[in-house]
Amino acid sequence: MAATTARKKHLSASTDGRGIKIVATATAGTALHTATATADGSQRDEIYVYLYNSHTDDVEVTFEYGGVTDPDDHIVVTVPFDSGLILAIPGLTLENALALAAFASVANVVVAYGFVNPISQDID
Repeated sequence: MAATTARKKHLSASTDGRGIKIVATATAGTALHTATATADGSQRDEIYVYLYNSHTDDVEVTFEYGGVTDPDDHIVVTVPFDSGLILAIPGLTLENALALAAFASVANVVVAYGFVNPISQDID
C-alpha cells in the first residue's frame, strides 16, 4: 500500500504566512502560489484561500487556477465588504508547478490569506 503524508505550509507568495494584497485588476493576476513541481502525480498541493475585503462595496475576485483561460481556469468569487474572512478556495489541488493567481475588480482592497497541504504519495 502506498504511504501518503501531508503537512501545512504557507502560500508560496506569502511572507511568513501574512496576507497577500491583490493588486492586479486583470490578467496576469497577482501571484498567490506555485504548486509542487512533479509531473508523475506523486505530489500535489491542497490549497485553501480566504479573502478579506476592506472596500466599501462588494468586490469580484477572479482566480486564475493553473492557467489564464476563461472559463477553463477561472474561479470567480464575489467578496462582500466588511464581512471578515470568506473561504474562496476550499482545498482544491494543483500539481506540476501550475500557478494560482488572482485579480480583483478593485485594486489594493482585497487580501488573500491561506495555506497549502503538500501531499505526497509513493507511486507503486
